Amino acid sequence: MDKAVTLGKLHTTGPMLVLPNAWDAGSARIFVEAGFPALATTSAGIAFSLGYADGERVSRAEMLAAVARITQRVSVPVTADMEAGFGATPDAVAETARGVLAAGAVGMNLEDSEEDDQLFDFDRSVARVQAAREAATAAGVPLVLNARTDAFHPGALPPDRQFAEAVRRGNAYRAAGADCVFVPFVGDSGTIERLVKEIDAPLNILGAPDAPNLTALEALGVRRVTFGSAPMRATLGLVRRMAREWKEKGTYGTLGAYGIPFKELQQLFA
Repeated sequence: MDKAVTLGKLHTTGPMLVLPNAWDAGSARIFVEAGFPALATTSAGIAFSLGYADGERVSRAEMLAAVARITQRVSVPVTADMEAGFGATPDAVAETARGVLAAGAVGMNLEDSEEDDQLFDFDRSVARVQAAREAATAAGVPLVLNARTDAFHPGALPPDRQFAEAVRRGNAYRAAGADCVFVPFVGDSGTIERLVKEIDAPLNILGAPDAPNLTALEALGVRRVTFGSAPMRATLGLVRRMAREWKEKGTYGTLGAYGIPFKELQQLFA
């Protein structure tokens, strides 16, 4: 309960909430050590770490087990990325919300697009958000619900409909019980500023190389920034670089430049 309340307040008071996305307990501990007051998970990052592609190829049980391993090893609030809820129906989403709480997380991401990147029907999307909220209320925990709309996802809608649909869905999700609205695939300052003004909820934007930096996003009124699978993909990029260096050059430069000393990690994970 205390962690849920704390996470909720971080969305509405104080500086913009910056949430690193962890994919396992080790990455989570690194982020906490850096001083972040809360964490998110990355569904794609967890899937990649298990050798699966993104898009609910990992079962609900496997995803929740990964979330639980993270929550058990950190003391800060954790919000779990549960993709599209592991089922199209409101009942399936409610079951996922209950699982998130059982895994020790106090927040949940819920997407409104299907496996083929097409948006769920508007009314069904709203009902799914409402089902998650009702499940959390029944459990007695103010789960911080971050409702994601993929209106800007390439191919989901014609470009001239994307903004209006993002606003329509964002405000409807807020009315259905969402605490925050996440609009990914947006990187230009003008559009972000308009979304902040027209969506009556704290806005989550994806921190990415093609987006404004964190200082600029806060100045635009964004309340929450996450990074999705990017930190995990950057880590895999380092692994690939290291592997290619061994194979092609037979040298150890990557290890020397980026490796954290064994003793330091032993102390961190003690």
